[in-house]
Amino acid sequence: MFALADCNNFFVSCERVFRPDLEGRPVIVLSNNDGCAVSRSNEAKALGIKMGDPLFKVRDIVEKNKVTVFSGNYALYGDMSRRVQEVLRSQAPSVEVYSIDEAFLDLRGAVIEDFDAYAKQLSASCRKLTGIPVSVGVAPTKTLAKIASKLCKQYPKLRGGCYLHRPADIEKVLRRFPAGDVWGIGRRTRGKLALLGVSTAWDYAQLREYDVRKNFALPGWRTWKELRGIPCIEFEDYVEPRQHICVSRSFAKEIDTVEELCSQVATFADKAVAKLRGQGSLALEMAVFAMTNRFHTEEPQNFASQLVAFPDGTDDHRTVVLTAADAVRKLFDRRYKYKKAGVLFTRIVQKEGFTRSLFRDAEADDKEGRLSQVMDAINGTYGRGTLRLGVQGDGQVHSSHEFRSPCYTTRWAELPKVRI
Repeated sequence: MFALADCNNFFVSCERVFRPDLEGRPVIVLSNNDGCAVSRSNEAKALGIKMGDPLFKVRDIVEKNKVTVFSGNYALYGDMSRRVQEVLRSQAPSVEVYSIDEAFLDLRGAVIEDFDAYAKQLSASCRKLTGIPVSVGVAPTKTLAKIASKLCKQYPKLRGGCYLHRPADIEKVLRRFPAGDVWGIGRRTRGKLALLGVSTAWDYAQLREYDVRKNFALPGWRTWKELRGIPCIEFEDYVEPRQHICVSRSFAKEIDTVEELCSQVATFADKAVAKLRGQGSLALEMAVFAMTNRFHTEEPQNFASQLVAFPDGTDDHRTVVLTAADAVRKLFDRRYKYKKAGVLFTRIVQKEGFTRSLFRDAEADDKEGRLSQVMDAINGTYGRGTLRLGVQGDGQVHSSHEFRSPCYTTRWAELPKVRI
């Protein structure tokens, strides 16, 4: 058996943990620069606010219905996700983190007498220990487990846990479940399914294997098998190192000076190399880019980029940050105002086993390595950006977060205050 633990309206739920007065009230969380709605409470959904709606588009709904609005507080959400994962790991043999608010559990071989009770108890534990409501679906395959978790959100009487295993129950659920909502079915596949007269998950599961193989790629065939109760999507409790790492951001206001753009991109590069070091990798190639505001069509547009190679590979903070800043100086054009920029490692290799050039300066490499280790240690203890290079300026990304809540769990100065 497999289980999927899915946090309900996760960003909103994180905010409600520290604002219990918002229970039962409409709440939305916005994307970077307070742009679009990326998380909505059930009450906000009922008002017609859709995922991705820009704030300016729904401002009338927000003001009329007194919707509480939050800027994205990703430090808080990341820490709350870690807490939920700790609860899951304490009660499951193996956990595969699928996203910030979802995780698969491998229950094969686990001694569990009642999977339905287990799912409900796990959901209750997450709510009690973290404050986050979690829907837990248990089924013979990962795809069916994901469908079972969605049932928990639709039917409160399930009390956060659903065990979907009886053939009659699976058929009943799949007959009412839209094929386009099945995990693994994308936009292009939906179009093909429509041509075959497939509208529900049950219709898809009843296709002939020959037709599935003929019309869909391997992932589509795996989804078809999983809907029929045959597990064929592997459980991956080991996270493969990322082959690309990108840190980019839109700015709250357009940037028209090379110094300011350098400091912003240098901060992105510092964050990117921290991720690189975290997975034990080296960068062989880095792209630095900046672009104007494509929505301001009346102004001149520009997309500029610089590609930099590191033949021996590097994971050194100083090398990457200074190289990124130098690339900005080369691509910057004073005729334009830049709205977005970023850093992308396009070629990454694992540090272990990588053969570096015999002609490199080993002593300089060792010195750079020690400096990066010191920066990692200090920033890991006191917070990212505590120790940084001068080119990074204040180390702050210039973005709008007018409605951001405190970082209740990650900053000493913003810990919740309790008065008795």
